[in-house]
Amino acid sequence: MAAPEAIELVSRSEEETEEIGRALGAALHAGARLGLSGELGAGKTCLVRGLAAGLGLPREIVRSPSFPVILPYEGGRLPLYHIDLFRQGDGGDDVEELREYLYGDGVAAVEWYERLAEPLIDYLSVAITFVGTGSRSIVVEPHGVGYDRAFEVLKARQRTGKQP
Repeated sequence: MAAPEAIELVSRSEEETEEIGRALGAALHAGARLGLSGELGAGKTCLVRGLAAGLGLPREIVRSPSFPVILPYEGGRLPLYHIDLFRQGDGGDDVEELREYLYGDGVAAVEWYERLAEPLIDYLSVAITFVGTGSRSIVVEPHGVGYDRAFEVLKARQRTGKQP
């Protein structure tokens, strides 16, 4: 079976970006990993607020973990590990220090994941880019296995243009 191709969703507001994250979070499994990329202010943390809501966590608890590299959120359907490598140099963060979060039983959302010393295994890449005033392109691509359900939820949203 061929791997699914990338899909693109367009968000016209923070609320829509959060809703995409919520739908994704509701469909994710234990051990899921998301590699988030995009310019500063593109909406990575906004998407993580939606992930939190989809996992049954209060969206209001999510903040950018730029100074602490990781912020764990527990108490939902699955724990959410919000990791931000912005302040790390390329290849500057030792995966060993993050391994329990990256490959544990929760959902790991890694901002600036390309700065990890070794590449992620079996993950969804989520690239967020500005495409106009207030609009963002969110391109989601599975790498490896285990993301069929999440990918289908987002494809349904793309086809209908409605909230899943």
